Amino acid sequence: MINYPLNNLPPRDSKPRTKGITMVMDKGYSLRQVEDFLSVGAEYIDVIKLGWGTSVVYPLLKEKLALLREAGIPCYFGGTLFELFYIRGQFDDYCRILEKYNMEYVEVSDGSIELDGKKKTEIIRTLAKNFKVFSEVGSKNPGIILAPYQWVEMIQNELDAGSEKVIAEARESGTVGMFHSSGEIRSDLIQEILHEIPSEKILWEAPQKSQQAWFIKMMGSDVNLGNISPEEVIPLETLRMGLRGDTFHDFLK
Repeated sequence: MINYPLNNLPPRDSKPRTKGITMVMDKGYSLRQVEDFLSVGAEYIDVIKLGWGTSVVYPLLKEKLALLREAGIPCYFGGTLFELFYIRGQFDDYCRILEKYNMEYVEVSDGSIELDGKKKTEIIRTLAKNFKVFSEVGSKNPGIILAPYQWVEMIQNELDAGSEKVIAEARESGTVGMFHSSGEIRSDLIQEILHEIPSEKILWEAPQKSQQAWFIKMMGSDVNLGNISPEEVIPLETLRMGLRGDTFHDFLK
């Protein structure tokens, strides 16, 4: 939605988008809070993740899922929930939970557990028969640093197994995975990944404004960005369109 004309704004695809995706992280928002941020941000939100294991204890889960479906926004449980079930030997129970709540998307990650790559791709293939799969690469442990070639290999294997998009790990803090503990971007890693993998196949977790601006400057307004807090949806869209100081000069030509 554009309220008044302004020249040289970068074009944005209408929903459903396959690129320029904004994935929002819900850490336990109330129904009223969800209604509030959807009232102004629904047009710019492509998918919502219910963070880590929050869906286990959230008291109005069915009502929240119904609210999001009514708004036409897909939702999925955080990858940590998959890991919580898997490490307890409850993968079949997890699949039944997905079916019970009529989930369209599922995330497969191994940020907190050790999961053999072959087993992970097998799980992705299994889930891709019934769900749209987002898989995640990168550890939540800041002490585990993967080499760029390992990232590329894992991302490609998971795409080949049926992942719609592969999420590049950063946590909700933006201080692990693609980022140093300071939040500084591992630009050499990202350049190496992009040399081998199409950018539209990757969903970059970038919760911090400086990280979002960096990706937009590097890849343009149609870069896929995730772990965005609800209150940052409008600010992010202004970054995508050069309506904020950080990207002011990037879309003038």
